[in-house]
Amino acid sequence: MSTMPLAQEVYYPESDGRPMAETEVHGQVMIDLWNALRRRYASVPDVYAWGNMFLYYQQGNPSACVAPDLFLVHGVDKRVRRTYKLWEEGRVPSLIIEVTSKSTRDEDEVEKKGIYERLGVEEYFLFDPLGEYLRPQLQGYRRVGGRYQALAPEADGSLASRTTGLRLAPEGERLRLRDAATGEPLLWSEEQAEAQQAAEEHARAAEERAGQEARRAEREAQRADQEMRARQSAEERIRQLEEELARRNPSSR
Repeated sequence: MSTMPLAQEVYYPESDGRPMAETEVHGQVMIDLWNALRRRYASVPDVYAWGNMFLYYQQGNPSACVAPDLFLVHGVDKRVRRTYKLWEEGRVPSLIIEVTSKSTRDEDEVEKKGIYERLGVEEYFLFDPLGEYLRPQLQGYRRVGGRYQALAPEADGSLASRTTGLRLAPEGERLRLRDAATGEPLLWSEEQAEAQQAAEEHARAAEERAGQEARRAEREAQRADQEMRARQSAEERIRQLEEELARRNPSSR
């Protein structure tokens, strides 16, 4: 009896051993984006946002792989992943952002752009935090009819993302995300910590004011009770005196 050999299992690496970002500036932008988007979609069960993860787009071919600095997918759960395999997930990222540099510009502007366009990634943004070569430093593309078309920036250099309802706006070496409808910024981690501290201090101050008000109200209530008791005592004493006077002088009745 002959046996067929088992197909060799394909190995999909989880890391290439390279650093997360070229510089601390690039790393900070990536962290800003990860944290802001994960907080924004924390209560949305079917939106997954992460980055610097291997994204495999062709089953059986480990070399068909990219590692976006940040990607966001609609329609998948938030479970922890070690890699993202398109044929398993069944969803292409809606949004990809690359924090680009001189060493990655060719890959980001040509190779990755072509891959993302073919895969059907709806929006693709590139941000050059050090302003080394991109003019303007934030650029974006949206698929129209299956091809990427460049987005026109506003006067402040910002670009709109339809897939998220956000505006991306350069602020020096960092990239700010704002709610397109309200203009409210998505806070960076240090701003979030400051806001949390301010909220806690405000809550403590409000609690202290409420305690002071409660103690003042209690003192006023005690004083009012004492005054009422004193008035009742005085009225009772007057009544007793009037009765005593009436007993001593019956003719006055």
